[in-house]
Amino acid sequence: MTDFQADSGFSALSQVEGYWQALRGSRMMPKRAEIDPRGIESALEYTFILERIAPGMARLRIAGSHLSDLMGMEVRGMPLTSLVSPDGRRQLSDTLEEVFQRPAVSELRLASPSGFDKPTLEARMILLPLKSDLGDVSRALGCFVARGTIGRKPRRFDIEAVNIRNIAAPAAAPMPTNAPQPETPRRETGMAEAAKPFVKGRRIGDVPYLRLVKNDADTN
Repeated sequence: MTDFQADSGFSALSQVEGYWQALRGSRMMPKRAEIDPRGIESALEYTFILERIAPGMARLRIAGSHLSDLMGMEVRGMPLTSLVSPDGRRQLSDTLEEVFQRPAVSELRLASPSGFDKPTLEARMILLPLKSDLGDVSRALGCFVARGTIGRKPRRFDIEAVNIRNIAAPAAAPMPTNAPQPETPRRETGMAEAAKPFVKGRRIGDVPYLRLVKNDADTN
């Protein structure tokens, strides 16, 4: 994990990314249908699912209670850009395209400045691409954690830094040098017999089914 997640106050991000990594295994990414809330139960209030609806635009399909607390309203169906200040929305849109098009993992460091009845908040967000049921990269698993007293709502955030990491399918493990070699066919034992080749309708070595027995006495 990077220094974006180093502080223990943002451990939910590490949990969500660890879950995503475990699900994808040797693939580029998991599918949306594979996400099970029970796998990230301790980070569920900070977790969300995005759906890409246009270039640079994604809406919240599912969102934990922490995001609703920050906005002071239900956020499902809202664009992700509604969480950031107007000056940062273009940057967030570009980041979303990196996540869906490369694809890539994106980590963001954010802050909400202080104001009337609004203490300063610092936040972290991670975006992890997912495949839809159709196989296209149009979903993302996300986690958003803001630390501090929320105060008057809604709270919107400025983007302070973005870290984008390319993803690639893990390389296949090399074959061990001491791997067992294929076994040579064993000679059958017991009741089984080795197969014999056929020649003109019978097996070599077989006694003919019918044979002529010549009796010299019959010629007299």
